[in-house]
Amino acid sequence: MPDLITLGWNAHFEAAFAPYREQSFEAARVALEYQGLYRVMTERDELLAEVRGKLRYTAQGREDFPAVGDWVALSRLPNENRAVIEAVLPRTSKFSRKAAGETSEEQIVATNIDTVFLVVGLDHNYNLRRIERYLILAFESGARPVIILSKADLASDIEACLREVEQVALGTPIHAISAKRGAGLEPLEDYLGVGKTIAFLGSSGVGKSTLINRLLGEERQKTQDVREEDSKGRHTTVHRELIVLPAGGLLIDTPGMRELQLWDAGEGLTDSFADIEEMAAACRFSDCGHEREPACAVKAAIAEGTLAASRLENYKKIQKELEFLESRTDVRLQQSRKERDKRVHKVFNRLKPKRG
Repeated sequence: MPDLITLGWNAHFEAAFAPYREQSFEAARVALEYQGLYRVMTERDELLAEVRGKLRYTAQGREDFPAVGDWVALSRLPNENRAVIEAVLPRTSKFSRKAAGETSEEQIVATNIDTVFLVVGLDHNYNLRRIERYLILAFESGARPVIILSKADLASDIEACLREVEQVALGTPIHAISAKRGAGLEPLEDYLGVGKTIAFLGSSGVGKSTLINRLLGEERQKTQDVREEDSKGRHTTVHRELIVLPAGGLLIDTPGMRELQLWDAGEGLTDSFADIEEMAAACRFSDCGHEREPACAVKAAIAEGTLAASRLENYKKIQKELEFLESRTDVRLQQSRKERDKRVHKVFNRLKPKRG
């Protein structure tokens, strides 16, 4: 088994784990999440674990439960290859999105990531607006985003695509590759290293699993051809999973995302659209809506051709989406806290000594 350093342990987690070490708990990293169960890796072995009831009762929401990539404190069950998760250590980064559907709930995709590979296919999957949304979530996560333009062998004009993506990437590294042919992979090695964690994010069929197999040097992840007419394919990865590379470093594979709905992305929006934010500072009015106001620097940039109108439209659309999500989330948090308080009081009353 890899040691803790190889699994991503560092001074941050060592300091956070100190009080749990005093209680003889063991450090482990979550590799796979099932329904109510987790596969965790320690420096001794791999085993299944479940959450302690106390942690379950005090959790305010899904974000308080373990996720793939988390470091946890656990206690082993005697004479069993199983354990109980006592606590989740503070995260250094967290990639989240709004859960699919009508509910206003956070879905944690992966945690404690150093680099996020945002994989976009240079086929029918290629979409600048989608890249902008991925960048927002990546910046908000606290991890370093890297844009991977896969299936470069299918692109008719790679240089033109690179120039387009550079306009929305704002300095984010971009690499055009063909995992199928093994082309353009050498620069990706700079992001790998002992204890470094990379998460792969992208739509279904963009080639994440093929790229991971190349980096692993073996056909571990299932791959599947996509439909030629729309470049869509079925999800070959069905679980988020932490994988240790033979030469060091860790990869987190994720299922393809049909929906990419934002979650709590205020700073991520500012970082991803820093060009528009900077232009807006030069508008005559501080609350300029960039519509028909006089002396609007943003509209002037569009007229001059230095800013695409579609980029401004996406910026406004995402702003409204986040405002709506925030209003719904506030209500959900209030309801969640009330339900948690009811559970805690119920347990307290049950345990409270009865007067004779």
